[in-house]
Amino acid sequence: MTTLLSLLLGAGPLLLLALNPVHGSDNATLPLVLWHGMGDSCCNPLSMGSIKKMVEETIPGIDVLSLMIGKTVIQDTENGFFMDVNEQVSMVCSQLGGQFLRAVAQRCPSPPMKTLISVGGQQQGVYGLPKCPGESSHICDWIRKKLNSGAYTDIVQKHLVQAQYWHDPLNDDLYKKHSLFLADINQERVVNETYKKNLQLLDKFVMVKFLQDSVVDPADTEWFGFLKTGQAKETETLQESVLYKEDRLGLAAMDAAGKLDFLGTEGDHLQFTREWFNAKLVPYLR
Repeated sequence: MTTLLSLLLGAGPLLLLALNPVHGSDNATLPLVLWHGMGDSCCNPLSMGSIKKMVEETIPGIDVLSLMIGKTVIQDTENGFFMDVNEQVSMVCSQLGGQFLRAVAQRCPSPPMKTLISVGGQQQGVYGLPKCPGESSHICDWIRKKLNSGAYTDIVQKHLVQAQYWHDPLNDDLYKKHSLFLADINQERVVNETYKKNLQLLDKFVMVKFLQDSVVDPADTEWFGFLKTGQAKETETLQESVLYKEDRLGLAAMDAAGKLDFLGTEGDHLQFTREWFNAKLVPYLR
């Protein structure tokens, strides 16, 4: 059976999925699937193209595919802002046969995922959009206004990707009731035992936090922490959260089994060197 290894770089998360070789293949390396995030496209030579080239040079013989969500590069970029995340996850599930990659792991157990690496990904969502990636500042300004005025209205939830991982600690009931994506995959309403079972099939769930992150707010979400409910200043760790204490997603069991790795790195969002990438992340890709 094919096994899936994935790497998520977030704030418009970049997702990398590595699949075990198909039975009978001569290639012993894990094929890698890349999935870009907000403000990017499948084929940007300054981001996805650069990472694809770096992985290919580091792991000779690896097959790398960069996913396009849409029929053109323009559609691909626009969909990172405006396409329902649930529809995006379904498209990826269909293309593979199997924050967003974790949803793939929970909803699409085939092909099974071996390792999930989240690099700057917003596991508990965000409550702020201090700095947008890419060159689409006018779009980011518009998104901020929409999120502040009505993130949990039906039309905003359905058509604005950022609203689907907007987590407002001051309006917890509203978030739990109307969040189309994040509240579902984080088991905020009910416990979906299938999600819990599928996530625990991972050998490793690795979370990388950028210690001077100015894009993801709060940065603690990169280690599955978040702001305490009812206020917007004090944070709590994953281990202090209800999600962990009630083990609604299986993370406490995974932690006890040594399946959770928390890595910290100096620098702003997604700012890392090739040396760091090779030393810390490439071992998970082999």
